[in-house]
Amino acid sequence: QVDLVESGGGLVQPGGSLRLSCAAARTIFSIHDMAWYRRAPGKERELVAAISHSGNTNYADSVKGRFTISRDNAKNTVYLQMNSLKPEDTAVYYCNADAISRATIIRTNYWGQGTQVTVSS
Repeated sequence: QVDLVESGGGLVQPGGSLRLSCAAARTIFSIHDMAWYRRAPGKERELVAAISHSGNTNYADSVKGRFTISRDNAKNTVYLQMNSLKPEDTAVYYCNADAISRATIIRTNYWGQGTQVTVSS
């Protein structure tokens, strides 16, 4: 089954905005940290933004001031608001969650399938 479902990716003009969402399925509970990673062609996967259960955040230097990560604990959903997008932001964006599996009661690191973000004129 799909444990994390990303949405909101697409094609956008430079300077535009997108909002990514990542919803956790019922298979996941007691979510702690959630994060967004990205992988551009020919590059290693990198951390874009992360948020703890209490709301503490951190960002990659390349996106500070442009991206905002937030979460809705009641919905088990994390968001990434991306403003002032640049061509360099083009990548597949992956949702990540550190949580407890409802089935196994074991702490598990989950990855979504990824959503494509393309910034181009």
